[in-house]
This record gives sequence, structure tokens and C-alpha cells, in this order.
Amino acid sequence: MELFGVSLPVTDFPRVKSLRGIGLSDSPEYADRLVERFDYRNTSQAREPRLDIANPPPEELGKYDFLLASEVFKHVMPPVEVAFQNAFRLLKPSGVLVLTVPYSTDPATAEHFTGIHQFGLAQVGDRVLLVNRSASGEVQVFDNLIFHFGGGGPSLEVREFSETGLKDALMAAGFSSVDIYSENYAPFGIVRAESWSLPVVARKGPFAFRGEAVRDVLAQWGALRKNFRELGGEFWVRLGFKLGLVDRDKYFMPRESRLEPKGTDL
Repeated sequence: MELFGVSLPVTDFPRVKSLRGIGLSDSPEYADRLVERFDYRNTSQAREPRLDIANPPPEELGKYDFLLASEVFKHVMPPVEVAFQNAFRLLKPSGVLVLTVPYSTDPATAEHFTGIHQFGLAQVGDRVLLVNRSASGEVQVFDNLIFHFGGGGPSLEVREFSETGLKDALMAAGFSSVDIYSENYAPFGIVRAESWSLPVVARKGPFAFRGEAVRDVLAQWGALRKNFRELGGEFWVRLGFKLGLVDRDKYFMPRESRLEPKGTDL
């Protein structure tokens, strides 16, 4: 929806290499497909190719049409506002941030480690503690740490967002709009079990389908027109018929109606 203005599964995405995207520890299940479709690369905080969302390289700023972050921002050390500001700065003027992260309906985001400054993890017996020296020199010890386990190993949970706190932080970072995708979409198997922790979209600027992307799509359309019968199930072919760009009857009339009349010498 955010890239093309219509609902599409990743398998039906057109190949638009003029659209540039970046992922923060995206799952290979969709990252590998995005590499095929776009100028896209997946990054990690822990291994190459690395991208520290709290301190991205200056040459990367303003380069991306979309940024994906699934279950990432709950692990970013405070202040998380810096990470959101950098996500905004990485995007082009019409770019979009798509993220998922657990959030509650509480009034405010719950930060687990307030006053974090100089810190480290320490193993004490069978427990892992976080030891912090605050900016004023106070030593703090945090117990009952929560770790999430993924492809990159254990990651410390740093906060639990609230819906209100998450929206406010994104708007404060400069995004012009923040929307939550709460609608069910049964054709894609999307049926919401809960009314929170849903996909969030933050737009830097209004949706725009740039000229380069239009050219990429039209080039594919030209190639598809040569093989309508074989590719009649493809989304972009169906869309062409729907928009009246081509005559459906011309390409899908019964074969016998396209044969020469009886009695000819052909």
C-alpha cells in the first residue's frame, strides 16, 4: 500500500530497481524477495552489513524510499527518540518507515532503564544483571532483565511502548503522519487477533510514485503485453484490464473464434 497505493503481496511486487530500501534485521523470508524487486539491502546491528540506527553514516542520509524495522526499536538503548530521528533522516522527502513493535494501550511508554549512561552486563550466579553509572556518577543495578531471542542471538528488551507514546515519538521526530494498519485483509490471511501491537507506518512526506518508478513499471508492462495469455494471472496484467489499458476480449477470446472461417484455403 505504501509503495504502490494498492494492496499487493510481496510475490506480486513489480521489479522497480529505482526504489531504494533498507532493512533493520529483516527476516530472510521477505528480505530475499525484496532484494530481487528493489535496490534494497538488509542490515544488522551485530554483524555485517551493519547499520547503527542510533548513529548512521552521514553519507546514507536522505537516500531511501522505505525503511523496514520489525521488532527493533524496543531494543535500542535510550534515548529512542534519536533512533526515530535518524530513521527520518535516512529517508527521501516522500519516504516511509514501516515498523512493528510491541506496544500497550497504557498512557505512556515504560522505559526499563532510566538514567542509562555507562553500562554493562554482569553474570552473577545464574542471573544476568545490568550495571549502570549515571551521568551524575550514581551506580545502578537492574535485575529481572528480559531477553528476546532471534536470528542474531539474545537482545535485551529496553522498553515497552505505549500506542500514544510511540505515535508521539514518531511525530516529534519529524514524520508528517503516523498510521496503524488495524484492518483485516482475509485474502492475504491477515486477521487481527488483538487491537494493539499492529503494523505502524510513519511517512516523511505524502505518497508519491516517482517518475523513475513509473518508467520501471511501464517497461515491465510492455514486456507483459507480449504474453498476456500465459501471464493472465499476474496482478499487473489484471490491473491493466481493470484500467482499460488493453482489450480483454482481444487476448482472452475462445481459441475457436480466432480461427479463420471454414472454406478458406488457409
